[in-house]
Amino acid sequence: MARYFDVHPANPQPRSLTQVADILRGGGLIAYPTDSGFAFGCQLGNAEGLERIRHIRDLDRHHHFTLVCSSFSQLGQYVEMGNQTFRTVKAYTPGPYTFILKATRQAPKAMLHDKKRTVGVRIPAHVTASALLDVLGEPLMSSTLILPGHTDAATDGWSIAEEFEHQLDAVLDSGDAGLGPTTVVDLSGDEIEVVRVGVGDPAPFES
Repeated sequence: MARYFDVHPANPQPRSLTQVADILRGGGLIAYPTDSGFAFGCQLGNAEGLERIRHIRDLDRHHHFTLVCSSFSQLGQYVEMGNQTFRTVKAYTPGPYTFILKATRQAPKAMLHDKKRTVGVRIPAHVTASALLDVLGEPLMSSTLILPGHTDAATDGWSIAEEFEHQLDAVLDSGDAGLGPTTVVDLSGDEIEVVRVGVGDPAPFES
């Protein structure tokens, strides 16, 4: 049964954040709000949590999961960035973008694209998501909460709690999830590729 935590959007209650972080540390799978709708999240190294997300979203083995980080310096531990890529990613974080980059050895192996050895990374511009990451003290392994047959991310926490009460361990809600998924930009190859157009303006990455 998913526990439902309703927190203030500007000042999320520390006690609730601590309880959600403890659920994550205990191997739990949660839904939480970001600037681009709700997302699924589990702790680093929780391979079972990723499988649960794959099952709910009906994802194949090539899906790029995302490391959701609290800061640019934290993000840099998990992906390789040359000077130009470094400047590009830094210019558009935090915000509604997911960047696909070559993974370092610190990136969880269960998250990597099984052929390209790449991983998605992002830093949300969202108070509750950032506060949870700070309490947890590490990135979340994550995936936008888009259900099979849908193109938009879910945005209503209470509806999520009702629909997934037996598939999630917790729902964190502050009533202010953004509308639409992130824009996904692949910076891992020789050419920049916009993989998905979402909330973030794709124009800076289109030739």
